[in-house]
Amino acid sequence: MDKQAKEQKLQALLDRLGMTGAMADPHQTRRDILSGLTVAMALVPEAVAFAFVAGVNPLVGLYAAVIVGFITAAFGGRPGMISAAAGSLAVVMTGLVVQHGVEYLYAAVILMGIFQIIIGLMGWGKFIRMVPQPVILGFVNGLAIVIFLAQLEQFKVPGSDQWLQGEQLWTMLALVALTMAMIYLLPRLLKSLPAGLVAIIAVTVLVSLFGLDTVTVGDKANVEGSLSVLIWGDPNDPQLNGFHLPDIPYTWDSLMIVLPYALVLTIIGTTESLLTMTLIDDLTGTRGQANRECKALGSANVLAGACSTMGGCALIGQSLINISAGGRGRLSGITAALGLLAIILVLSDYMEMVPVAALVGLMFVVVIATFDWSTLNILRGISKYDAFVILLVTALTVIFDLAVAVVAGVVVSALVFAWQHAQRVVVEAREEEIDGHKVKVYQPFGPLFFASAQNFIEQFHPQDDPDNVIIDFRYSRVYDHTGVEVIDRLTRKYKKLGKKLVLRHLSPECRELLQDARDLVEVNISEDPHYHVSLGK
Repeated sequence: MDKQAKEQKLQALLDRLGMTGAMADPHQTRRDILSGLTVAMALVPEAVAFAFVAGVNPLVGLYAAVIVGFITAAFGGRPGMISAAAGSLAVVMTGLVVQHGVEYLYAAVILMGIFQIIIGLMGWGKFIRMVPQPVILGFVNGLAIVIFLAQLEQFKVPGSDQWLQGEQLWTMLALVALTMAMIYLLPRLLKSLPAGLVAIIAVTVLVSLFGLDTVTVGDKANVEGSLSVLIWGDPNDPQLNGFHLPDIPYTWDSLMIVLPYALVLTIIGTTESLLTMTLIDDLTGTRGQANRECKALGSANVLAGACSTMGGCALIGQSLINISAGGRGRLSGITAALGLLAIILVLSDYMEMVPVAALVGLMFVVVIATFDWSTLNILRGISKYDAFVILLVTALTVIFDLAVAVVAGVVVSALVFAWQHAQRVVVEAREEEIDGHKVKVYQPFGPLFFASAQNFIEQFHPQDDPDNVIIDFRYSRVYDHTGVEVIDRLTRKYKKLGKKLVLRHLSPECRELLQDARDLVEVNISEDPHYHVSLGK
């Protein structure tokens, strides 16, 4: 096989993996690798912290980040997006671990993965497009605030609730400011390397050379002073079981314990991943594949649960670090996962030297980039309903979690939409002379559905109308059963008064659903509309 044939075969393989152009742009390959290494360093304290939140050994969080990160990066629907153990999931997991033990957590993670695979196979990922823009803005801003508040915990003395004071506090603030300044200024001088990675390494070297008194990742570990001990844990720890099926009774009772948690984890993990994908799509000007991402994420969580880890989903903070550092392809996410694995296996002693201030500075830059500052201006120019939704979702994201915020935002947006369209139903009335008879013709305009039904019927006056009445639905559409029911109710009123009512331009399906008014419909095959009442097509 000649060289050209080998290159074509390799490129075909890359195309199938969604890594088109990797051979054609070696500069992007370098950017992907370097940005992935930056993300790997930022993932260590995050994964460890989320494991503590969930009440499990840190290794459970670290290996979850490796497994979920690698599979979603290699086979998911959004190149450049980073997935790992997530705090939003860890908060839900805590109750399950405390009440029933870690083995039930692994079962819940596996079941969550199965649900996510089903979502992908059924093509339900497309419903993320139904999330209104105000909800996405509120989600992004709320998440930026959550990330910021989470960093404030790093300003406490390791192992206590006391805030840093004196020289330690000022040193940490100075290092945070230095890290942020380097991340902003380095791209002007050094474009070939990710500023975040260079800043972390530079600040680490500075602290080591001058022996500055500041909190490091090793100090945060607070386990015999060594991150490697934290990572490997106690060899007798029963939580580290390797690849195995969860050690629980496979009974109906066990399913009833695991199922509620799995459903909540599925909703949160899938929603956070798809909304993060939408954000990355906007930043990169490309479009991800929601259903493919669901299938990859589900497969990753099934394997993660079977390997005794806590599973995960997309992380907006780390994804933005990756994108801002130039990571665009699958190689960036793969490098992040493999880089984290290298830290676990080989580099833990070096990682503990990294100042927490450098990672906090990196995350503060992410917060600034995540928050949609244009919201402060557009709040004055958009409708009060959209402004309310943005503020509501932002507040709920901070106070509760992403799933509650997004569901509430979508529900409120849907209710506002229904209310606004309900007000658009207008019925015009005119009197005509037909075959020597005085006829009242009603001409509805706008959608007829559950929210507009009452407004629609209030615009008719059966007692004051003549004996002959026509309702022409040429410029109106019946969307649901409530619309059909209100037509029947109106018909009964006219029948009770002994008046003749004729209905025009209703769809065949609408005529079939009518009961009292079916015989009053005037059929005109060439002019009558064709749509489905239940589907609103």
